[in-house]
Amino acid sequence: MVIHSDSRGSNSGFWRYHRSLGLIFFASMNQQVPTIQSNANASDFTFTREEFESAPTRQLLRDGRAANAIVWRLRKNGITWTVKDFSKRSWFVRTFIGPFLIRRELAALSRLKNINGIAGRAFRIDRSAMAVEFLEGDSLERIAPERITVEYLRQLEDLISVMHSRGVVHLDLRGLGNVLVRPDGTPGLIDFQAAMCTNHWPKGLRRILEAMDVSGALKRWKYFHPEAMGKERLLRPSGHKQDSRGSINSVRRFWIFQGYFGIKRKKNQQKEH
Repeated sequence: MVIHSDSRGSNSGFWRYHRSLGLIFFASMNQQVPTIQSNANASDFTFTREEFESAPTRQLLRDGRAANAIVWRLRKNGITWTVKDFSKRSWFVRTFIGPFLIRRELAALSRLKNINGIAGRAFRIDRSAMAVEFLEGDSLERIAPERITVEYLRQLEDLISVMHSRGVVHLDLRGLGNVLVRPDGTPGLIDFQAAMCTNHWPKGLRRILEAMDVSGALKRWKYFHPEAMGKERLLRPSGHKQDSRGSINSVRRFWIFQGYFGIKRKKNQQKEH
């Protein structure tokens, strides 16, 4: 017996998600981005490429892949900085991808000033590089599980909520590397390269993207303190494949920048907690 399946529903969903993600991409491309996110005395702490390249305290953190920045840490003007530099990448990356990623990260950080747990200073060095204040702390991928308390997870949820209230989604919080435990035990968020500013977007799109961030916090709850989640968190869609209550994982499956703008490929997901 041959059973003929009707695929119209799945095709409709496929194109609906791609249409939404296309709108997201073009909206992010057209964002107006300030070059410097800082206080009024920006010139007191900024530095040039020449000063960056000659800094004796410069330390390589990550060489990255072909289209990603080379990441450095250095101490300059009394501040420890993380520098993302695309100048040694290919012409295409230096000309198009690097400036685009710098624009979007500075756009996000400019909206997140004075939030405890997010770097307070960032600026563009030149077309190919930017600097952001180094946030002290240990990433969740390197931390002992016993250091993650219920209070920490509640504070992480609050931090994500404040970020969303400023019209920013991070889009790379399901991995472990961008969430920190700071020296005082409070959470911190880093690496806003995948972030988007959403305050003028339709509410439906905002809810989908914000849910992707929240699912990162729920994932941490399920791993570190599932016994303390409570009914409300258990009923929220987490984005896991077995979770049929929401469309988060469906959106992530069709994300057009898998493996780059915040969404990891399946082979990397297996390494996450």
